[in-house]
Amino acid sequence: MLPSSEAAIAALPAATPVEEKDTVSVAFVAAALARLTEPARARALAAAGIQAELLRTPQARVTADAFAALWLAAARELDDEFFGLDARRMKSGSFKLLCRSLLPARDLGQGLRRVLQGFNCLLDDVGGELLQRGDEAVVTLHNRVAEPEAHRFAAETFLVLVHGLMCWLAGRRIPLRWARFDYPRPAHAREYAAMYSPESAFEAAETAIAFDAALLAVPVAQDERSLKAFLAAAPRSVFLKYRNEEGMAARVRRRLKPCVESGAEWPQFETVAAELHLSANTLRRRLAAEGASYQGIKDTLRRDAAIHLLTGSRLSVEAIAARLGYEDASAFHRAFRKWLNTQPGEYRMRAAPPPST
Repeated sequence: MLPSSEAAIAALPAATPVEEKDTVSVAFVAAALARLTEPARARALAAAGIQAELLRTPQARVTADAFAALWLAAARELDDEFFGLDARRMKSGSFKLLCRSLLPARDLGQGLRRVLQGFNCLLDDVGGELLQRGDEAVVTLHNRVAEPEAHRFAAETFLVLVHGLMCWLAGRRIPLRWARFDYPRPAHAREYAAMYSPESAFEAAETAIAFDAALLAVPVAQDERSLKAFLAAAPRSVFLKYRNEEGMAARVRRRLKPCVESGAEWPQFETVAAELHLSANTLRRRLAAEGASYQGIKDTLRRDAAIHLLTGSRLSVEAIAARLGYEDASAFHRAFRKWLNTQPGEYRMRAAPPPST
């Protein structure tokens, strides 16, 4: 019998609504479109409001809402909720039926086993199993998809779905201790720290994720009413999961978020540390333990806000630079080019819909 730990359960961060202006790497957009015909690809991009020109910029990003719309559009085009990656189609409606089958589960352990059993029935080439190794619960992936890019995206998609459902069942984010992948490090590997765990390794003997086995005893927190809300927000509610709002990085993020929203002055690192009743060195160490840094948090907030403002407002580049706290537009240009390898004005033109005729 798997162990139970009240301390581990109590330490879980509470569930919070998804309100952040998240963005998703265009690498996932390209992978989601890979098995569509050209006409279907054009329709899916149009449905999501994503311009095909962005696919030519490997470092580009799209809003989380746009990627969610693309996921649904691709599923409609293929009648496959697994992007055509498996030999057997995961027909439209499969995910809804799978989620409904989870409600009678008494705890996360039973619910997770049902998740994996469900996918093992729905798919032929991709599946998983739950194992216990010491104090860790490990979900290992069996992936027989041969083509390298499809093999990688199948693993990414499967683990995002499984982990997203785990978090939903528990009503809070389930932190992963580590993640390992049996393929080479992809160009967008930096995304994995947020998608899975900062402790991610590549070219491993197996693809797997691990978490505290005691958390399998967490009671299932969902019912028919919450299922309806979850499905209404899917797939965004799945791939963004629940946020760890109790971690140090999240606390710093909350402190800095108003600077993006209102253009308030960005505080010095030492000021934030003092507000958190920590020394600067202690805050730096705690952020590093979560795979984060003060500058990295600032950059991510600014990057995602910049993308939203460039694609969703008519503010000039100079006004956006000022809104994000840059002393001059040239500093914003340098930062944006570092993030996305393009200039903000060029990005806006690529992301903007073509003029109507």
